Amino acid sequence: MIEPRIVIRVKDVMKTDFATIDGVATIEDALKKMKSLKTSVLIVNKRHEDDEYGMINSGDIARHVLAKDRAPDRVNVYEIMSKPVISVSPDMDIRYCSRLFANYNLVRAPVIENNKIIGVVSPNSLVLDGMYKACT
Repeated sequence: MIEPRIVIRVKDVMKTDFATIDGVATIEDALKKMKSLKTSVLIVNKRHEDDEYGMINSGDIARHVLAKDRAPDRVNVYEIMSKPVISVSPDMDIRYCSRLFANYNLVRAPVIENNKIIGVVSPNSLVLDGMYKACT
């Protein structure tokens, strides 16, 4: 008899603690927030209902501010953020989510339900949390 396939969904492994910032904030503000919250990724809030979410990470800051010797207090988040970001559904199978991460070389993806971010998923959570659940 064939065993039923176990489906682990993104909502089972996503992190619900994530940090946000406004696009008009400076990189200096973003760095302070990242340091105080011990994170390297911030979700950039929508400006209005028809806008899309953005994302900024420490790699973006290194590439677009540090490497170009720009002043962090004079560069706004919106100038260097990624937008729109690739997002995933909380009901997506983690196998498909993992393929999406591999295909697009993603480091994080917001989990969106009813047009609102409810969490963030990373390759670590897919592998460490998701595969662990599949093994138990």
